[in-house]
Amino acid sequence: MLSKKAKYALIAMLALARKYGEGPIVISDLTKEEGIPRKFTELILLEMKNNGLLHSKKGKGGGYWLRKPPTEITLGTIIRLIDGPLAPVSCVSLTAYQKCEECKDEATCGIKLVMKEVRDSIANILDSTSLRDVLDRVNAQNQTIMYYI
Repeated sequence: MLSKKAKYALIAMLALARKYGEGPIVISDLTKEEGIPRKFTELILLEMKNNGLLHSKKGKGGGYWLRKPPTEITLGTIIRLIDGPLAPVSCVSLTAYQKCEECKDEATCGIKLVMKEVRDSIANILDSTSLRDVLDRVNAQNQTIMYYI
């Protein structure tokens, strides 16, 4: 399950992607528009900056903006930065592998075999879905909604 911090990170990064190319966005505007607590936002944006996803500028006219185009930042990258590995159990993690204490034989462990498929499916979706892809999906959804009086 995603942590609240990871959800807020996705919301903040999508908001910055929506305004890509418009210049720096100040934290107060981001927190107000997106409903993210300021403390979370500050921590998230600093972490994204320190990991090369954002630029920042202090002072008047300052704020945060994406370092890369929204097409080059995936949901998988953001979630891993905040929550760590995507694997549901440590024995199938590519980056934080640990043998399960309960496991008698990893090669024949049914739980490991299924959880590896789960990890691969999650990683395939999140690593192939960019911020731009999400924004495009939202725009397509908004265009299909019809209102009748």
